[in-house]
Amino acid sequence: MLFNSIEFLLFFPAVVLLYYAIPGKLRVFWILLTSYLFYMNWNPAYALLLLFSTAVTFLFGLLIGKRRTKEKAAAEAGHPIHQLSKVWVGVSFAVNLAILFFYKYFDFTVDNLNVIRGWMGLAPVTPGFDVLLPVGISFYIFQALSYVVDVYRGDVRMETNFIKYTAFVSFFPQLVAGPIERSTNLLTQFDTPHKLEYDNVRDGLLRMVWGFFLKIVIADRAAILVNQVFNYCNYYEGPTVLIAAVLFAFQVYGDFAGYSNIAIGAAQVMGFKLMKNFERPYLAVSVSDFWRRWHISLSTWFRDYLYIPLGGNRKGTVRKYINQMIVMLVSGLWHGAAWNYVIWGGINGLYQVAGGITKPFRRRIQQKTGARTNTLSWRIGQVLTTFVLIDLSWIFFRANSLGDAMHLLSSLFRGWSTSIFFDGSLLKLGLDQTEWLVLLGALLILLAVSLMQEKGVSVLEAVKRQQLWFRWLIYLAAIFVVLLTGIYGPGFAASSFIYFQF
Repeated sequence: MLFNSIEFLLFFPAVVLLYYAIPGKLRVFWILLTSYLFYMNWNPAYALLLLFSTAVTFLFGLLIGKRRTKEKAAAEAGHPIHQLSKVWVGVSFAVNLAILFFYKYFDFTVDNLNVIRGWMGLAPVTPGFDVLLPVGISFYIFQALSYVVDVYRGDVRMETNFIKYTAFVSFFPQLVAGPIERSTNLLTQFDTPHKLEYDNVRDGLLRMVWGFFLKIVIADRAAILVNQVFNYCNYYEGPTVLIAAVLFAFQVYGDFAGYSNIAIGAAQVMGFKLMKNFERPYLAVSVSDFWRRWHISLSTWFRDYLYIPLGGNRKGTVRKYINQMIVMLVSGLWHGAAWNYVIWGGINGLYQVAGGITKPFRRRIQQKTGARTNTLSWRIGQVLTTFVLIDLSWIFFRANSLGDAMHLLSSLFRGWSTSIFFDGSLLKLGLDQTEWLVLLGALLILLAVSLMQEKGVSVLEAVKRQQLWFRWLIYLAAIFVVLLTGIYGPGFAASSFIYFQF
């Protein structure tokens, strides 16, 4: 069930109305039921996989929690015992990552083994089965595993209520594409029944409207041209490829940030507060800054559960750079079982390593040249440079294959002519003049809102300070604009979100 579908627009109000109508203690059961119904809309059988992963991490959470209590007591008494809890953490990770490997990476592994076997003159191996990737598997497995580690570290108490824990893992607003929540934030919110509050409902719905704006006004409109160029990349070069690459940057942002805003808003309507997942990433002043602003729930997951356990920056500069590369390569592989994703992650890792290595030299140059680093022009230069670097890496992310990515990169430097902007060629890529005007207008709105937020100005709070009639006029106008300018597909067929495939 897609957020931008008629089914969800009927499903969500019904869920919310009954959620607030039933007694507080029963609401967790209602959330659990509706979350599984939401997930089963894609493939009912895979709900069993979700339940299995949930049961495994719940069981090991109990084992780890009880064992950690014994280990701490023994240590305090001066009789330390074997840290069996660490073994349980490893087993829990092994089981869940084995599930993830089987469904997401098995075919990729076999394909690469067959390439190696071909080099050796051996016959290829043909797997005896073919499985579909369960939607959201990378998200809910990471969320469940973070709970296991949090229990081990003592950041959260082991959960003894299986219903509540299952609702935490399967909470439908963020189940299939994040944010990847933490037990320290979301799990504890199931303890107290939420009251129906006007502010939560209004703010949550308006955030959902903003999410729909990003998704169906910007992302789905940009996707028309992007898909044309990337799917038929042999026919395009020069400025056409550049335009497609730039638009994809806004497509993937609008698509994923749109989903996150809808998810956060839907949860807020029900009284839940989910973590922020994006913070104006295209206003970042460096690649490292970009990754502090982009897919925050995943970036912080890798920081807390991979980068820091690897040693972080505590074991010297070289080790820090190695750890950064490992994290970014794993991040690329998390996004998809294909080499172009791995290379995309590697490129972003190299950006950060290169930035760290050259930082002292760049500072010396700035000092010797007297560069004014506190000026607006300097900030604009940093933002544009970062955007160019990130956008080049997006080509690998979006390309249908590694070969297509290399072809698109080389095509950027061929066939440059300004005639494309005057001879109507741009209007033959799926967007007519009206669609271009809507897209550019929407991007200007996104830029204006982002700049205001960067300055600490909340657009919503500014509107809420207006007179009742005026602010409701703005609310209704925003809804009308989204409905009027959204892309709905043939027969109002909803366009899937990019991150569903991960």
